[in-house]
Amino acid sequence: MSVPRHVAIIMDGNGRWAQARGLPRFRGHLAGREAIRAAVRAAVKHQVEWLTLYAFSTENWRRPQEEVDALFELFETVLWEETPNLVREGVRIHIIGEREGLPPTLLEAIRYAEEASREGTRLHLVGALNYGGRQEILSAVRRMVAEGLEPTEENLRRALYLPEMPDPDLIIRTSGELRLSNFLLWQSAYSEIWVTDTLWPDFSEEHFGQAVQAYQERERRFGGVPQR
Repeated sequence: MSVPRHVAIIMDGNGRWAQARGLPRFRGHLAGREAIRAAVRAAVKHQVEWLTLYAFSTENWRRPQEEVDALFELFETVLWEETPNLVREGVRIHIIGEREGLPPTLLEAIRYAEEASREGTRLHLVGALNYGGRQEILSAVRRMVAEGLEPTEENLRRALYLPEMPDPDLIIRTSGELRLSNFLLWQSAYSEIWVTDTLWPDFSEEHFGQAVQAYQERERRFGGVPQR
């Protein structure tokens, strides 16, 4: 059976997980860190080549400033602390999204993680940070105009944040929500979608495996034509 080359995850439900336990919302984000580790382990186990995690959207700036600041501090800590382990596992880290407006200390952590892991070949781990699908397309169009490129699909793809990244075969969304939330809009045109009611902090390797199994049981179609 075919394995998805690229799995993308909309990590949703941290706040609800915390509120259900009478905890501050940020405790849910902290708890979600183990779910990220589980997703990486599962991706390696299933020989997935690319794993993209939706960490912070362009719309997330609307959250209370205290929560936004705490999230950025958490991202920074995770990058510094997790990168050495990921490097040992052969994981290469990429961060996509708009970097303008991010704290300088977070930008430093991003540069460190990308540089330290550049030789990794076992798994490409992509963090979508300050990311929005519409913003990515708009940025690509602006780049094409600035460079005088013809408005073709191929030129637009080359102008995306990470043009070498293949389209996601499978998109996983936790917390039961049935929407893409401005995530990889260009790349997800023919992605298979798997939704679980599980909140992100409770997401496990077993859930990842269930998603992969569901993907393998589907007949993928592109414009009504089954994939061979």
